[in-house]
Amino acid sequence: MALTQLEQISPQPTPPDLRGYEYDLVIVGGGIIGLTLASALKDSALSVLLIEAKVASAAVAKGQAYAVHQLSSLIYQGIGVWDKMLPQIAKYCRVRLSDADYPNVVEFTTDDIDTALGYVAEHQALLQPLQEFVQNCPNVTYLCPAEVVNTQYQKDIVAIDIKVADQLYSVRSKLLIAADGARSPIRQAAGIKTSGWKYWQSCIVAFVKPEKPHNNTAYERFWSSGPFAILPLPGNRCRIVWTAPHEEAKALCALDDEQFLRELTRRYGDQMGKLELLGDRFVFQVQLMQSDRYVLPRLALIGDAAHNCHPVGGQGLNLGIRDAAALAQVIQTAHQAGKDIGDIQILKGYERWRKLENLTILGFTDLLDRMFSNNFLPVVLVRRLGLWFLQRVPVLKVFMLKLMIGLKGRTPELAKR
Repeated sequence: MALTQLEQISPQPTPPDLRGYEYDLVIVGGGIIGLTLASALKDSALSVLLIEAKVASAAVAKGQAYAVHQLSSLIYQGIGVWDKMLPQIAKYCRVRLSDADYPNVVEFTTDDIDTALGYVAEHQALLQPLQEFVQNCPNVTYLCPAEVVNTQYQKDIVAIDIKVADQLYSVRSKLLIAADGARSPIRQAAGIKTSGWKYWQSCIVAFVKPEKPHNNTAYERFWSSGPFAILPLPGNRCRIVWTAPHEEAKALCALDDEQFLRELTRRYGDQMGKLELLGDRFVFQVQLMQSDRYVLPRLALIGDAAHNCHPVGGQGLNLGIRDAAALAQVIQTAHQAGKDIGDIQILKGYERWRKLENLTILGFTDLLDRMFSNNFLPVVLVRRLGLWFLQRVPVLKVFMLKLMIGLKGRTPELAKR
């Protein structure tokens, strides 16, 4: 039995008997990744409870933007939500990769792989269509705002206590999914350890409007202090992701707008003319993290709850979208075969699929950052030789491009529809 609509939005003077509230799976975290998983299960015949702690309007208002890779767009097409997202996002047709002031630039275009390279989307452009989509999924109960206060794993079910409007509800589920972020309380409560480290760098993120058209071109320029990315957005706006050592990043963010724009222009170059700063700028620390396990009996981790990587190449969100598509496929296949979707052997199929692929990308982004974020002459020579080869060897260029946009791993069935 699912919670009624009244129980989702209105406090009850006397809590009803909650022992009958049962679901096939409960997803904790109604961000982009949790919503993607719930949306992917629309036609699964599984009853889904999606729990989000923030009110929907606050979640949508998050000032962030992401690179959305080709595989992610195919997954959203397979779900049936991509057409709602597309009018609000920008497609990039060219990526220019360079090393500081080294004159040789590696340029990737749609001609290299005969498909779109990717897109850039603000947070709300992805989240809002997903929120609307799940509200029209008859098998999904979207509980927002609500908070998980306790979980108890038993042999055949997970018992979950949920706080809604100052009242406590208890539900039972065959499977619990943690999509609740890098500091995942669900992961921590389950005792799953993580490996990794915090980098010596932080990222400054900001929106700017250049004087000249951005021509749907994305830039990734490596400096000894860290990568510097420019992502095109609709309305001839751009998203800046500027990586620098912690103290430098804090000092840059503390500058007034005029001083900040002056420093930004030195990194950005003059290819798009004068820059206008739009809105606030923010700093966040960069980290690499991989959970020791993605699954336990009746529990699976997806997205940032399972892994974090350096933002170079815009991989983080895309890895989480692939997690959601892979897990949806694994549990739907098990359900159709009459198997227990919370059984550890079923869930290990998801872990085998995603853990190694994610680790490959985590390692690759770490190598990129370390190779380019220094001035050690032998390393400089090696990386510039690598760029020279990348520019002149089409097979290598296509392989690297496909790796970065998700086309070298196992493709979920959703992306083939």
